[in-house]
Amino acid sequence: MGEKGKHASGTQNRRFAWARVVWPLVLELKGAAFTLEQYQAKRDEVCKSSGATITAVSRGLASLIQKGLVIKEGKLYSIHFRLVPYMRLGANCDYARAIHEIKVK
Repeated sequence: MGEKGKHASGTQNRRFAWARVVWPLVLELKGAAFTLEQYQAKRDEVCKSSGATITAVSRGLASLIQKGLVIKEGKLYSIHFRLVPYMRLGANCDYARAIHEIKVK
């Protein structure tokens, strides 16, 4: 099997970071914002249990910021405001739903 292309691995990193680190962290904190330290602790926990590399997950976060799902404001990170209702309900918001929500409306 061949190596994944740049775009495919970027999407995979982004989806993984969203599904396994960012969204679960937001639900755990019951808030739309988190610090870099909170993110790193969650990332390290996920990497240890899943075998994912810190580099890949970090690239995923950077890509989520580029896409606008996560907003970086100084030392604080937050999810896009259109995703806050999902967070308040404690609902599952997978990557596809999140992208759809911020792009369509």
